[in-house]
Amino acid sequence: MKITSRLIISLVFRFNLRLLLLLLLLFLGYSRGMPHVLRFGGIFESIESGPSGAEELAFKFALNTINRNRTLLPNTTLTYDIQRINIFDSFEASRKACDQLSLGVAAIFGPSHSSSANAVQSICNALGVPHIQTKWKHQVSDNRDSYYVSLYPDFQSLSRAILELVHFFKWRTVTVVYDDSTGTGLIRLQELIKAPSRYNIRLKIRQLPAETKDAKPLLKEMKKAKEFHVIFDCDHEMAAWILKQALAMGMMTEYYHYIFTTLDLFALDMEPYRYSGVNLTGFRILNTENSQVSSIIEKWSMERLQAPPKADSGLLDGFMTTDAALMYDAVHVVAVAVQQSQQITVSSLQCNRHKPWRFGARFISLIKEAHWDGLTGHILFNKTNGLRTDFDLDVISLKEEGLEKIGTWDPPSGLNMTENHKSKTTNITDSLANKSLRVSTILVEPYVMFKKSDKPLYGNDRFEGYCIDLLRELSGILGFHYEVRLVEDGKYGALEESTGQWNGMVRELMDHKADLVVAPLAITYVREKVIDFSKPFMTLGISILYRKPNGTNPGVFSFLNPLSTDIWMYILLAYLGVSCVLFVIARFSPYEWYNPHPCNPDSDVVENNFTLLNSFWFGIGALMQQGSELMPKALSTRIVGGIWWFFTLIIISSYTANLAAFLTVERMESPIDSVDDLAKQTKILYGVVEDGSTMTFFKKTKISTYDKMWEFMKSRRTSVIVKNIDTGIQRVLTSDYAFLMESTTIEFVTQRNCNLTQIGGLIDSKAYGVGTPMGSPYRDKITIAILQLQEEGKLHMMKEKWWRGNGCPEDEKNKEASALGVQNIGGIFIVLAAGLVLSLFVAVGEVLYKSKQNAELEKRSFCSAMLEELRGSLKCQRRLKQKPQPPVIVKTEEVINMHTFNDRRLPGKETMA
Repeated sequence: MKITSRLIISLVFRFNLRLLLLLLLLFLGYSRGMPHVLRFGGIFESIESGPSGAEELAFKFALNTINRNRTLLPNTTLTYDIQRINIFDSFEASRKACDQLSLGVAAIFGPSHSSSANAVQSICNALGVPHIQTKWKHQVSDNRDSYYVSLYPDFQSLSRAILELVHFFKWRTVTVVYDDSTGTGLIRLQELIKAPSRYNIRLKIRQLPAETKDAKPLLKEMKKAKEFHVIFDCDHEMAAWILKQALAMGMMTEYYHYIFTTLDLFALDMEPYRYSGVNLTGFRILNTENSQVSSIIEKWSMERLQAPPKADSGLLDGFMTTDAALMYDAVHVVAVAVQQSQQITVSSLQCNRHKPWRFGARFISLIKEAHWDGLTGHILFNKTNGLRTDFDLDVISLKEEGLEKIGTWDPPSGLNMTENHKSKTTNITDSLANKSLRVSTILVEPYVMFKKSDKPLYGNDRFEGYCIDLLRELSGILGFHYEVRLVEDGKYGALEESTGQWNGMVRELMDHKADLVVAPLAITYVREKVIDFSKPFMTLGISILYRKPNGTNPGVFSFLNPLSTDIWMYILLAYLGVSCVLFVIARFSPYEWYNPHPCNPDSDVVENNFTLLNSFWFGIGALMQQGSELMPKALSTRIVGGIWWFFTLIIISSYTANLAAFLTVERMESPIDSVDDLAKQTKILYGVVEDGSTMTFFKKTKISTYDKMWEFMKSRRTSVIVKNIDTGIQRVLTSDYAFLMESTTIEFVTQRNCNLTQIGGLIDSKAYGVGTPMGSPYRDKITIAILQLQEEGKLHMMKEKWWRGNGCPEDEKNKEASALGVQNIGGIFIVLAAGLVLSLFVAVGEVLYKSKQNAELEKRSFCSAMLEELRGSLKCQRRLKQKPQPPVIVKTEEVINMHTFNDRRLPGKETMA
């Protein structure tokens, strides 16, 4: 038994010794390393006797999570000392900080307000205790010895993010509304405030009213000033109030785009605004897409939902705000630094003794060197100033499903929007289905007209026309409802020089009194600067409307019109020239001389028929297509004759072909044939519609001809500028007036009024498009629908429907154009009569001349010879008459003299003998 007892005692002794050594080693390790209990201090602002704030709750939640999980600090329990102070009470904040330092704290968290935070910061710097901030704070003055660490993104980074977002949305006018209740107004927007000097951005700055949440007066001013792109720099509570009041003011529509700088936009209740169409954009630092983060947020929400309800702050119940998430991450970052420290001892510090904590410098260095992937992403600090350098911001935007992520922003890479959002210019509803749109238009045939009906019509049923059909087709494709309204001032839209304000339908779009303008509204450069246009649904140009000229009846000598005066002169010269050439060639050619007595081949007498008169007769016979008894015999003269026949064939054929048109068609002679003719004269007045695109074209043109025309119109403004198209058409019909207007309208008018016509071609090229307010979400949808209608051919069918008229009835004169009257060919009879009269005078002359010859030959008086000639001519039944004979005389000598008569050669007397 003794041996057994000794053995047992020996074994027990050895075991206890080992256990004792093990416990001793553990004790030494704890004494040299991390403490069993470590206290953190928290100073939070709150309303007197009010509930705990989100930061205080997150502070407790984070400490409890670390203590419960035991993965980060398995052997250390974190405790806390929480002190509450009133807002803006920096003295109380200093006193509470000193109280916590006297208890012994490793770090102080909070407070958040700037003045209180600065007071606590100065104490922490003096005593070497880390001061942890989760609210945005202006950069500290002493960066080298600062014990300050902030998890909130610095203002320069946020300012850059907002500026890049403004550039992405292509804003050119921006209104900044800031809240200065925290004393840091506009500091977060320094990059944007500098933008006007570096970029083409017009910036307007407004301040929210102090000590009140009533922003309606300010919103009313903004609505009146047409400020649609707004950046609100305020906290989430004020953002919630602004959204509610903007909804009540009618400023939560698709035309407004708001950017909020608060990182808690995601936590606001967006249910009332989801279907408003408003463009709402903001940032989020909370990494909700991470599953571990979502799990922690869910636990937080469960605890918050069990707490008593708070006053309405606009936040969703149980949502973790950015301040709470940053506080949660801040506690974990400090815990990581505690884990990395090999030895830390917390001692009581007195504010009045100014003896710093000996572990403070080492501990703040560990905090600044710490890395942690928390609820707000990866956490990394600048080791010099303690500001957070590594963070990612989600760009979120309001959709019908709620707030959705549309992009990211980080300091190194900048803004990165998703592909789905890049295809859109604004963050709006994807569909127009079931939306009710206000459509402005103007009465212009055939685009928009009042429908004729025996029954009273109301609403959209009152109108018909091309634009009404187009609107109906667009509605069928996109599924929207619409209400058609006539523009109040009856104008298309132009910039008034006297007031600098727009009028007409353009003004209604700018004032958002209309969502669409479906009318013959031309797309112009100046209009594109203030409103948006869809792709064109019709192309056209400016032309001249003028009354149709009266037809001029052809004159009695209109048979001469087929050939110009020059051609007639050339024909006459050709006739004279050919006749003379034929005469000369016939005289010189030996083959043109022939024997006049074929029965006497030995005759030495030869004859030539082509005397000068006969040559002229040959030419005129060929020209008149009648020929003559004279025929050329020599090759040379036949060549002349053949060429002349060919020439006369072409001339007569051309004349005959052209004669029918000149004799059967009334010639329309207009005093103007083009815009140049109109510009060169001042007798015919001309003008345009007031404040229309045509008037704008002439005002802005740099072409000298059109500029001259505008000066003419401007000098007679009251008499040539008309209020509307109908007035201009009436002036054309009733006075000597030319109306400059769109070619499509001219085409419609001339189809229905046969007294009007289009003069010349197109002066310019333009197009009609559907107008929308600047930045409207509907423009792209309307454009796609118009392209669809164009591809389906419906635009052409609609134009055919409204432009095709009955046509002008044909005149009776034109129906019987082939029946020529005296007014057409009366000149031929005049020429015939003149020829007959001329022939009578020539005949009388020939009688007188021949009577004189006979009197000389017969040696009697002229009167008796003439009476004898007339007596023989008046005997119509006799074909023969006695040839005059000279008196009989006795020849004393046979003398035959050689005579040359005309073209006959006689032999000499030697030969005759």
